[in-house]
Amino acid sequence: MGRRRIRSRIRKSHFYTFRCLRPKTLEDQGPHIINGPGYTRIVHCNQPHMHLAKVLRYTSNYVSTTRYNLITFLPKCLYEQFHRVANFYFLVAAILSVFPLSPFNKWSMIAPLIFVVGLSMGKEALEDWRRFMQDVEVNSRKAIVHRGDGEFGRRKWKKIRVGDVVKVEKDQFFPADLLLLSSSYEDGICYVETMNLDGETNLKVKRCLDVTLPLERDDAFQSFSGTIKCEDPNPNLYTFVGNLEYDGQVYPLDPSQILLRDSKLRNTSYVYGVVIFTGHDTKVMQNSTKSPSKRSRIEKRMDYIIYTLFALLVLVSFISSLGFAVMTKMHMGDWWYLRPDKPERLTNPRNPFHAWVVHLITAVLLYGYLIPISLYVSIELVKVLQATFINQDLHMYDSESGTPAQARTSNLNEELGQVDTILSDKTGTLTCNQMDFLKCSIAGTSYGVRASEVELAAAKQMAIDLDEEQGEETTDLPRTRGRMHGYAKMPSKTSSDIELETVITATDERDQTQSTGVKGFSFEDQRLMSGNWLYEPNSDDILMFLRILAVCHTAIPEVDEDTGKCTYEAESPDEVAFLVAAGEFGFEFTKRTQSSVFISERFSGQPVEREYKVLNVLDFTSKRKRMSVIVRDEKGQIFLLCKGADSIIFDRLSKNGKTYLEATSKHLNGYGEAGLRTLALSYRKLDETEYSVWNSEFHKAKTSVGADRDEMLEKVSDMMEKELILVGATAVEDKLQKGVPQCIDKLAQAGLKIWVLTGDKMETAINIGYACSLLRQGMKQISIALRNEEESPQDPEAAARESILMQIINASQMIKLEKDPHAAFALIIDGKTLTYALEDGIKYQFLALAVDCASVICCRVSPKQKALVTRLAKEGTGKTTLAIGDGANDVGMIQEADIGVGISGVEGMQAVMASDFSIAQFRFLERLLVVHGHWCYKRIAQMICYFFYKNITFGLTLFYFEAFTGFSGQAIYNDSYLLLFNVILTSLPVISLGVFEQDVSSEVCLQFPALYQQGPKNLFFDWYRIIGWMGNGVYASVVIFSLNLGIFHVQSFSSNGQTADMDAMGTAMFTCIIWAVNVQIALTMSHFTWIQHALIWGSIFTWYIFLALFGMLPPKISGNIFHMLVETLAPAPIFWLTSLLVIAATTLPYLAHISFQRLLNPLDHHIIQEIKHFRIDVQDERMWTRERSKAREKTKIGVTARVDAKIRQLRERLQRKHSILSVMSGMSGTSASASSDTTSTTHHS
Repeated sequence: MGRRRIRSRIRKSHFYTFRCLRPKTLEDQGPHIINGPGYTRIVHCNQPHMHLAKVLRYTSNYVSTTRYNLITFLPKCLYEQFHRVANFYFLVAAILSVFPLSPFNKWSMIAPLIFVVGLSMGKEALEDWRRFMQDVEVNSRKAIVHRGDGEFGRRKWKKIRVGDVVKVEKDQFFPADLLLLSSSYEDGICYVETMNLDGETNLKVKRCLDVTLPLERDDAFQSFSGTIKCEDPNPNLYTFVGNLEYDGQVYPLDPSQILLRDSKLRNTSYVYGVVIFTGHDTKVMQNSTKSPSKRSRIEKRMDYIIYTLFALLVLVSFISSLGFAVMTKMHMGDWWYLRPDKPERLTNPRNPFHAWVVHLITAVLLYGYLIPISLYVSIELVKVLQATFINQDLHMYDSESGTPAQARTSNLNEELGQVDTILSDKTGTLTCNQMDFLKCSIAGTSYGVRASEVELAAAKQMAIDLDEEQGEETTDLPRTRGRMHGYAKMPSKTSSDIELETVITATDERDQTQSTGVKGFSFEDQRLMSGNWLYEPNSDDILMFLRILAVCHTAIPEVDEDTGKCTYEAESPDEVAFLVAAGEFGFEFTKRTQSSVFISERFSGQPVEREYKVLNVLDFTSKRKRMSVIVRDEKGQIFLLCKGADSIIFDRLSKNGKTYLEATSKHLNGYGEAGLRTLALSYRKLDETEYSVWNSEFHKAKTSVGADRDEMLEKVSDMMEKELILVGATAVEDKLQKGVPQCIDKLAQAGLKIWVLTGDKMETAINIGYACSLLRQGMKQISIALRNEEESPQDPEAAARESILMQIINASQMIKLEKDPHAAFALIIDGKTLTYALEDGIKYQFLALAVDCASVICCRVSPKQKALVTRLAKEGTGKTTLAIGDGANDVGMIQEADIGVGISGVEGMQAVMASDFSIAQFRFLERLLVVHGHWCYKRIAQMICYFFYKNITFGLTLFYFEAFTGFSGQAIYNDSYLLLFNVILTSLPVISLGVFEQDVSSEVCLQFPALYQQGPKNLFFDWYRIIGWMGNGVYASVVIFSLNLGIFHVQSFSSNGQTADMDAMGTAMFTCIIWAVNVQIALTMSHFTWIQHALIWGSIFTWYIFLALFGMLPPKISGNIFHMLVETLAPAPIFWLTSLLVIAATTLPYLAHISFQRLLNPLDHHIIQEIKHFRIDVQDERMWTRERSKAREKTKIGVTARVDAKIRQLRERLQRKHSILSVMSGMSGTSASASSDTTSTTHHS
């Protein structure tokens, strides 16, 4: 369309929400008082060059989310690396190794440190580079900016300056915080989507000042200038205070004129705005706080193990240096080769304290290999690879949205395997946040034969109950894709037949689409479709009902030019569902103009376009719980059309408007029990005089200035919204996400507790609880709520606290006194009550009650309350919590929980951006925890334990040799060996353990969910197991040193009688260590791939290759290792036999332990491994099924728990029947015996 102006001639101020309406004469309101601290910003509009002066120079629009830059990377990253205790120790050790006191070559300490720290810094640099590239992409976006003389051109975002005039077109993001000057609409309004800011998908309306409305073309800015004085940059998204000085007048500004960066322009062709805040001064950047630092429980415990090893290092060093001091004092005089007549300071027998201090430093360096230098970098590398596997898991890929799972941080992988409690949002998390128009009640008649998911589950359960009572086999509910009406009778042995309403529902989403063909419309009932409603008894009421659906809203239609179909932008998904339903019934909302809406009515013959002039809109708020529109139809009649919560509408009905009240109330109760969201619809006919009087009052309230403006508007609105006539009610379904009940069932079998925290009303949350099996029939519900009598004039707050505390105490006592082991309790509490329950004097009693209950549902809770409940569960229980949600209101609990999972749903990406892991559907949480969580926990736990084992094995041999040589500080190993041990020869196998190890396959993890409890119970990283691995390391070090010393020290080891020197013995001992630790890790693994084989046996082979090649180097480089393998060790059979002997001796305790454990006290995965190994699951499927049924935690929620409860009921009924039959049989036997005796007596007589 080129530069041609597109004017959408709609004056929204006539009908849009009265929140956004402003007095027509802004000059009368007066400017804000702008002075003092916090209000120092001055913006010269259309004069950005004036902000080059130092006083007015503001931050640029360049945005950076990186942690480092070229200058700060090195110092900041080095600080973070050496903030770790182990790295700091090795830094000190590397510095000390430069001095003569070091027992090693300095490079044997410096090189590993450089490698480990360099690798970690490289990872940091790579992650920061990715953030930098994202910043480059954002900063390089183009915006249309005024260049001068009324000419506009494109400029990169990062070059936009304060004071620039910017033109933003439809569906573009705002590049900075702007003051709205004008828009394509005549009265200067525009629609803004703030999903990136607050997660809300509904559109917000903004409106410019009337004085800037003439700035409607590019050339209008040729001479435009003005000054804005306003507040300083701050993070408050919903407040703004400032004044605009323009044409000699001062005009007040408020948030309704501010367009925030990263929000998007919608349903508006273009807007003009002037830049107020740029870059990091914008409100979105002011709100971009860093996510809280989270560490897994294993990582925290690992710190204590490091401290334990430090204590062991200090102890060994102290013993060694003390031994050296004693040897110096007692025996130095006898060692003539050390020239005691001319002693050095270190070996002076007259000053043993000096010898002790100096040797202590040497010993600390010598035994530093007890601390695994490569532990941190190996764990980081393993976690990154684990996160990659999570990201690439096709079983967690959502094909519909094209969204994979994403591990946004790799620090918490193992924490996924230790979750105890899941705290979940409802809307958009358990449900789809997709509203489907399902049923309606019109003129006392209920329409809609399709069942909700809750109704379907209830009907199936009723059928099962009936069959159980009758002792018959369970039969499926009749299903058909056709339309059936009435009732289906089921045979019964009782005197009266029991009737079940036949519910017709699509078996899956594909069937549903085929059945209706329209998204958001799942209604089925021929009585209303295709104009058939004209033949219903109350067709006039149905006509009014359908017109209310089509007219009573604030939506904007968008017509697809290709298909001609309308889509709608509305404040809520419910409103969209109503409009879609109205269109399907023949009342399609097609156009909105300056003050009218147009409805295409097609129900009898050709479509007829009708115009309804919108006179006023009374907006829906959480306080009012209703919305109304006042319209004039083509006949000149004025109607008030109202929709809202049933409790609000029913209180405003006239006497003759209650005709359908009883029937509608009954239908609404049924809809609520079916898990549907309901609204009541009503209307009122107005006469001209009454409306004119009221409209003048409304206009006064609308244009008033003051803090009570909104209150006045509500009061005037209440005057009109009375004497209503009830027409009917709507019922829409917020559908469960696919696989939610099955996922919850599996998580419950894994032993996880599930709490639901939702802002929805209690009835809806309870119904959803039934649908996903968090609640079930027979479960005792504990409802904690404020009572009406608590609202007493004498200190109602204290009365409320006391009442809630007593309810909690009584409920806890009831649970303790419950004798039925199968009894299940559900705790239900609303947000108002929760305010008191979370206070210091009550919250721990509340937590104890919640923990004792099988399920917890918190309704009507605020985002802050979600975070507080999460914190209480995390800190009060001391166990791992996981929060999952999809909206901006879930960010608090996601960040508060130990693990935050965001669902990339329709409520924006705010939850995902704040999360640690993101998935597309709730059902993927099952695999994320039960499979990946279980694997990652065991891998990391075994990896860390093995790390400490191998370093203790290696480090203590240095201590033994030093003690053997009189605590001389002499190292038995060549410096090159020390360099290779942690970095190359033993690092890759342990990484393969952390990446590829599987105790069981993913299918088995899902079939045996109880395996997950190994994580929460911490079976593989408790102190018993850690100390066991350390003890194994001590044993291995003793065996290796003793055998090598015994074999090589006192006898020749070659055919020519050559005895082993220190280097030969050190090389042989080091070879035994390499073999022992690599064979040990091979025995530890349960699952092998070619990669693990290559890395384990390749590490051993690499040692021999290195020894051979290094020995070939000139003696100046290789030193005493020259030809060590080829000429000295390899020809000697005893060298190879010693290696075999050491391997057998060092692995014997582990083999014995694991054999006895599998034989006498096997863990669950041991049994499964043996079944799989011997293919018993294939040979005996019944046994495999039986084992699977056993391998689940005892739970009282989920589908399985519901089935178990039914089985128990059936058994009790059978037992009662058997008891009755036994009693009757006994009675008949006694009767027969008595009869026989009587007959015998008579015969005798």
